[in-house]
Amino acid sequence: MNNLDWHQIHAAVWRAHTQKLKAITRLDSIRLDQLIGIEEQKQQLVENTRRFVNGESSNHALLWGARGTGKSSLIKALLNEFAGEGLRMLQIDKAELGWLPEILDDLEDRPFRFVIFCDDLSFEPGDEGFKPLKSLLEGGLELPPEHVRIYATSNRRHLMPEQQAENQASRVVDGEVHYTDSLEDKLALSDRFGLWLSFYPPSWETYLAMVDILFENVDVNQAMLHEQAKQFAMRRASHSGRTAVQFYRQFLS
Repeated sequence: MNNLDWHQIHAAVWRAHTQKLKAITRLDSIRLDQLIGIEEQKQQLVENTRRFVNGESSNHALLWGARGTGKSSLIKALLNEFAGEGLRMLQIDKAELGWLPEILDDLEDRPFRFVIFCDDLSFEPGDEGFKPLKSLLEGGLELPPEHVRIYATSNRRHLMPEQQAENQASRVVDGEVHYTDSLEDKLALSDRFGLWLSFYPPSWETYLAMVDILFENVDVNQAMLHEQAKQFAMRRASHSGRTAVQFYRQFLS
């Protein structure tokens, strides 16, 4: 495990094949004010992060919902917003979660606040890779570190696939829902995230507003731009923020 100078860098990624943290030097420059259509989610996550950076009570966060709706961009924008206040970010892939204990040992006693970013997090039936994550989120004999929080994105609300039979087998007893054992296991992981934020596909109006923000410094006819942006989105059956960025890149290429 190598020692990075966190005074000089703001983010790193775990490279399992070298068993090292690699400094990220080319960070996404996305800013919070560039993200529209997710104002409520943005406000809640910004406030949670502000409290975390200030050493106040804060939660691990799960951002779940439709693809391309700004989940990952929001987390990356937080680093740009709070890096000057001591926030640092470390990205780790789902397949490498087994290295979390060693990574946390390396972060111990650092004078910074660390968000561990797990992007596109989900698990399949029989997958044991979530166990190190559960330990970090709730802790065993050793309490989770106060200067580390997990921010994860997922397309699944409970991080694992839910079968219709599991929901049908659940029952209500004395006004309380009693889930099946298999569904309880799935709920147990997502329940460890204190902050849940849901993301939904934007409206066409919001999509075009995203396009306008991207093209604010480009001299182009707006009516023509909107028509081309709509056609681009319909060919992809998606009018998300990701689609707007892809249209912007193609338009300027």
